[in-house]
Amino acid sequence: MTKYEQEPWSLEDLFPGFDTPEVQQAKEQMEGLVKSFEEIRPNLSPDLDEADFIEILRSYDALVRLISRLGAYGFLRFTEDTQDQQSQTFQAQMQQLAAEVDNRTLFFSLWWKSLDDGPAKRLMDVSGEFRYWLEALRLQKPYTLSEPEEKVINLKDVNGPSALVTLYDSITNRYTFKIEVDGEVKDVTRGELQVYYRDPNPDVRKAVYQELHRVYEQDLPILGQIYQYRVRDWRSECIDLRNYASPISVRNISNHVPDEVVDLLLDVCQVNAGLFHRYFKLKARWTKMGSLRRYDIYAPVVTTDKTYPFPDTAHMVLESFRQFNPQVADLAQRVLDEHHLDGEVRKGKLGGAFCLTVEPSLTPWVLQSFQGRPDDMATLAHELGHAIHSMLAQHHTALTQSASLPLAETASTFSEMLLVDHLMAEDPDPEVQRDLLFRQMDDAYATIMRQAYFASFERTAHKMIDDGAAVDDISAAYLKNLEEQFGDSLDLSDDFRLEWVEIPHIYHFPFYVYAYAFGQLLVLSLYKQYLQEGEAFVPGYLEILAAGGSDSPARILDRAGIDIRSADFWHGGFDVLKTALARLEAIEIPR
Repeated sequence: MTKYEQEPWSLEDLFPGFDTPEVQQAKEQMEGLVKSFEEIRPNLSPDLDEADFIEILRSYDALVRLISRLGAYGFLRFTEDTQDQQSQTFQAQMQQLAAEVDNRTLFFSLWWKSLDDGPAKRLMDVSGEFRYWLEALRLQKPYTLSEPEEKVINLKDVNGPSALVTLYDSITNRYTFKIEVDGEVKDVTRGELQVYYRDPNPDVRKAVYQELHRVYEQDLPILGQIYQYRVRDWRSECIDLRNYASPISVRNISNHVPDEVVDLLLDVCQVNAGLFHRYFKLKARWTKMGSLRRYDIYAPVVTTDKTYPFPDTAHMVLESFRQFNPQVADLAQRVLDEHHLDGEVRKGKLGGAFCLTVEPSLTPWVLQSFQGRPDDMATLAHELGHAIHSMLAQHHTALTQSASLPLAETASTFSEMLLVDHLMAEDPDPEVQRDLLFRQMDDAYATIMRQAYFASFERTAHKMIDDGAAVDDISAAYLKNLEEQFGDSLDLSDDFRLEWVEIPHIYHFPFYVYAYAFGQLLVLSLYKQYLQEGEAFVPGYLEILAAGGSDSPARILDRAGIDIRSADFWHGGFDVLKTALARLEAIEIPR
């Protein structure tokens, strides 16, 4: 058995360094590809030869693969140490280069969107693997501007919203937090601080959250202004210029999910908020707190300090995958074998965790700061699930490999559930068993209800900022959102009013968050089906993942017998959680 160590990743499969011949060669090759692509412009017409059209698509795919390699190298080096100036500079250069390439090739997508339906259908019918990418582009037809306008927007984005997000990351990733551990005051990163959200001591949990809020509050005016400008830019471009129906419609159309489906999803989440109210009251009884505080929602119900070394965790994750399907385990193992995982804990490293797919011929890269807790184990399984999803879809083009956001969490969340079931079967410790059951409900809250209410807050905040709201007004609206979310199930303190500036996703990707709720509820239904059908379930599930981004979410799921327009489907996910909660409620609480 291979013993996998906790280590930084290797980026040798991309480039050996910033100022290397390989980087220069890639830039020169890209320039050659762009020039060749520009030469096709005079030949574009409704009568374009079908064979020539396919060759154009292949050329564009090759260009996307190369610019993705350069951009990914800049981003991954930046995440290694967000304070490194050389990384910051290279990433900015690659963003600028990508914008310039986008501008020089923009004529093709504009031509494609401008075609009448007849010629477009003729060419789509012969486009093979590129068909859905072409179809999705035409969804943007009503919102597309002229070529000069689109070029200005591309350049604006580099020094506008992209720069704002980079600034937000640079500010917040330099933060350190002071906490007292065993009588010793330590400076820790946010990732290290978050471990103590689940500390058995309620005083520690309160102190940790208050320290988090204290540090962010010092920059509240700056972080709040960054968000305001981000939102104003989103509205100026998407509503005022492109005429989308609403700020969230921009994300919905890019996800190829109708507005009414997203509205239905969020409505069903709100209707089922009482399920989590019951859960928080149950947890209050288990923890003997009378009433939970917002500081306590992730509190452990048993005082187990059990941790797992990284080598053991890697083995358990792979074994849980192998019991499900050997191919799935082999794909996850590729990430580890090729040293594409950075699991170290270090200052300056980007917080959180992610899996980055660069292009189909490369194994994805995974980042996390592994600290040995069960939630770190779940994070590893989650991010490797993303990698599995990408690798199962690697037979597609660079334009159709990655799943759209609503399906992007399918493999990751399913992989977490495989690991939890494996741990439940392998570790007989009753405290660990109860901890895992409660953790499943904690995670369901964090992934479904919390994200749905984030999306609700974003809709409110975008409207308020358009109406001229100040940062303090937004904080007040966020606190009201929390009050609606939790009802009377816990005590909510005023310091959580500024939690919104601590949420990177609403800065990076407006309205991204509902995809988590979509994915979790989908996976709950899929996992229930897996438990009922066993091995017969596996081929259909792998087919969903292998589709990648080669079709719309609705059609991919429709082929699997899932109707996302049905309220019953979304309620079905909550039915699984109701069963899990009833199982917890049936356990006798120790006196």
